[in-house]
Amino acid sequence: MTDTAGTPPGPDAPAGRRPAWLRWAALGASLVVLAAAGTGWWLYRKLDSNITTDTRALAELKRYERERPAPVPRGGRNILLIGSDSRAGENAEYGRDQGTQRSDTTILLHLSARGHGVTAVSIPRDLMVDVPGCRTSGGGRSAPRFAQFNLAFQIGGTACTIRTVEKLTDIRVDHHMVIDFHGFKDMVNAVGGVRVCVREPVDDPDAKLKLRAGPQTLDGEEALGFVRARKSLGDGSDTERMNRQQEFLGALVTKMQSNGVLLNPTRLYPVLDAATRSLTTDPGLDSLKDLYDLARRLRSVPTEKVQFLTVPRKPYRADPNRDELVQPDAQRLFKRLRADSPVAVVPTTGRDGDGTTSPPKPPPTGGPTGGPTGAPGESGSPSPAPTYTGTNAAVSACP
Repeated sequence: MTDTAGTPPGPDAPAGRRPAWLRWAALGASLVVLAAAGTGWWLYRKLDSNITTDTRALAELKRYERERPAPVPRGGRNILLIGSDSRAGENAEYGRDQGTQRSDTTILLHLSARGHGVTAVSIPRDLMVDVPGCRTSGGGRSAPRFAQFNLAFQIGGTACTIRTVEKLTDIRVDHHMVIDFHGFKDMVNAVGGVRVCVREPVDDPDAKLKLRAGPQTLDGEEALGFVRARKSLGDGSDTERMNRQQEFLGALVTKMQSNGVLLNPTRLYPVLDAATRSLTTDPGLDSLKDLYDLARRLRSVPTEKVQFLTVPRKPYRADPNRDELVQPDAQRLFKRLRADSPVAVVPTTGRDGDGTTSPPKPPPTGGPTGGPTGAPGESGSPSPAPTYTGTNAAVSACP
């Protein structure tokens, strides 16, 4: 008797007479493909369902559509990033929740349609602004008032903050994202921590922060304390804190753009999971595909074109503990962002003895401290882009 079990079938052999091992191999391969596809779909649905959609803000903004600014040039985007200081839920460890929340950090992110890069403009929470009448969480309507900026979020949430920003800048906000304390920590942990330079030792129980001086990688808890601390770092001002936040965000962008995160599925998934779980967005950014498209666009921007600055401001004349805009510098900045024109940002020159940041000295033709240092051309040549003090993602916080 001849054993033919392992003999390959002839070309004319019927399918039913193919060897058993070949049929089982084909079935196994099919199951692996189906399992992989099913797992991929499950992961996609899980990440997609993590995102919280803010339909209330959209409905409120539609009520005021006629008074809102015109959209930016096609292809550009303005995204308002809001860091909430709510102590609800998992954030209770950072203090008692009084039933209200304010915007701890607010950044207007402008994505240029003309290849000028990304400009992130911090808006001080203590900036005195005109807050419009807004719908409150209880369903009522607040009266318009002149107050510090972060009161808008407390009164009317995201929609009120967006309307306040639009009235202040005449720049239309296309999308928004809100992230809380816990979400920020998870993001930092998911990328494996972020490297920063601590210029002097820190021991701040209120911020849950204890750091040695020098370069080091901060985990999520340490990073949250680092960007929020005021009394124990620098001169205790909100100016110093915003500078530190901008430096940290630059370092985070650099870490996210590294191949070790975005091109490594085992590291990318925890980042996406942390990001989607911590975000509340408008319907235009509430899917994994929307966020992926945004991340891919940001990744294509060179780090030196990812710029951070703060609106030109000075102590408010009626209360030095509050801020007011420096004009016409602020309006010049807003006008260029509306027109999607370039804005140049130059790094600060160093640190004073107490750790505060010293802005570079403007040239003789420049504007006031903290504002633009460029001057219009006087010989018919194109005007240079106004230059503001700040930083970019290519500038390392550590020497």
